[in-house]
Amino acid sequence: MRAESIVFAVAGMCFGVILGWVIASQQQAARPLPAAPPAAAAGQETTRQAPPLDEARVQSLMTVIKNDPNNAGAVVQLANTYFDAERYEDAVKWYEEGIRLDPNNPDVSTDLGISYYYTGQADRALEQFNTSLTIDPRHTKTMLNQGIVLAFGKQDLAGAQAAWKRLIAIAPDSPEGQAARRGLEGIAAAGHPTGTANPGS
Repeated sequence: MRAESIVFAVAGMCFGVILGWVIASQQQAARPLPAAPPAAAAGQETTRQAPPLDEARVQSLMTVIKNDPNNAGAVVQLANTYFDAERYEDAVKWYEEGIRLDPNNPDVSTDLGISYYYTGQADRALEQFNTSLTIDPRHTKTMLNQGIVLAFGKQDLAGAQAAWKRLIAIAPDSPEGQAARRGLEGIAAAGHPTGTANPGS
């Protein structure tokens, strides 16, 4: 799974600072939060240039797909190439095609959900994560991303807590479980103790 920007970029951030911003913003109903990637939502530098698109790889994969339209592996590699270049709308197109060809692949389904989130479609991302968990109820990357989108895309901290607690119960020592634990600690540090209702609800 290549499209892990949400998972590991956010896991490395200071959850307390970001979630503190979310909580403060929830109390200002006239200023809804944007459905943006967490780095942008946290007020970090967003003027950096996106990584360059590997045009040669795109052309190579397009040739493979043209000759073999049902080659799910090539389709997903093409989606990954676009994602890595932060060309999320193109990534969505090709992940959707990858899911059409391989509908029971939870990695591709979750990558599609992440791409939906980065194109401002938090609700659609969450729907896709639910599909991923239908395929594999123990898919840890899905649960971590589900919590992140609930927290940052929907400002649903209680929902994020629930997703992360499920993840920790399943795989406490995994990288995703450790990131989920930091997320819960960040929520508590930001003044939203775990187990309480969403302040914005």
